[in-house]
Amino acid sequence: MKVALIQQKYYESKEATVDVTVQQIEQAAQNSAKLIVLQELHQNEYFCQSENINFFDYADNFEADVKFWSRVAKENSVVLVTSLFEKRAAGLYHNTAVVFEKDGSVAGKYRKMHIPDDPGFYEKFYFTPGDLGFEPIQTSVGKLGVLICWDQWYPEAARIMALKGADILIYPTAIGWFDEDSSEEKQRQLDSWITIQRSHAIANGIPLISCNRVGFEVDSSKVMSGIRFWGNSFICGAQGEILSQADDKGETILYADINYAQSKEVRDIWSFLRDRRIESYECLLKRYCDE
Repeated sequence: MKVALIQQKYYESKEATVDVTVQQIEQAAQNSAKLIVLQELHQNEYFCQSENINFFDYADNFEADVKFWSRVAKENSVVLVTSLFEKRAAGLYHNTAVVFEKDGSVAGKYRKMHIPDDPGFYEKFYFTPGDLGFEPIQTSVGKLGVLICWDQWYPEAARIMALKGADILIYPTAIGWFDEDSSEEKQRQLDSWITIQRSHAIANGIPLISCNRVGFEVDSSKVMSGIRFWGNSFICGAQGEILSQADDKGETILYADINYAQSKEVRDIWSFLRDRRIESYECLLKRYCDE
């Protein structure tokens, strides 16, 4: 199965950005991609660099956005993974991945569970933690273990998706560097980001797609200069092998051929699930095992 992810920058408006995204989806579909993944909050700038109540207005269009991307998925006959700002009620918002089947129907959605609150990434101001759990989404191209950005640092989330039958892990992402950091620190951060995700593929014996954005986005609050999103979107196989990877600057459609049969072959050799000592893992249900 050919899969594709779209790594792109923000074009200073939702309309311009969405136009580019749709063109890229059409191109990927023409190149036989059956599953297409978009980056985190792909319609707008990464607005979580500051705390500004005006940005909540972006979520007012959630229902219209769902209808729009439904049409795009149907017109291109692809399974499409989107990342949208969901308004559930006044004062209650989620960072939500909506997955569309190739006929345009909603196959399912996932609300981001792990919400960061760090300099330049003030997501707790905007997003309520998800309440749909870690549930793979059944589609015509397999069961998709869709998670979002900060989730990618948590092996528990990947493991639960795998234990519930996910065929693949998918991470729409928005992560980047601060220009003030040293080149050495930037490299450490990037290496950590790639390594932790490849480890999820290895530990669970399933392929993984990670789709990040690129480009420099100014911090509207002027507290910091902004974030330089580091791209490096990649697709890896069930042993963590890199099948395809983008660079840190360019917009691109990244393709790879995924073979689900490899997961069985890998799991038959590396029997991590068989050898789990589940009777000894109670400590994982504690914040910290100091008692």
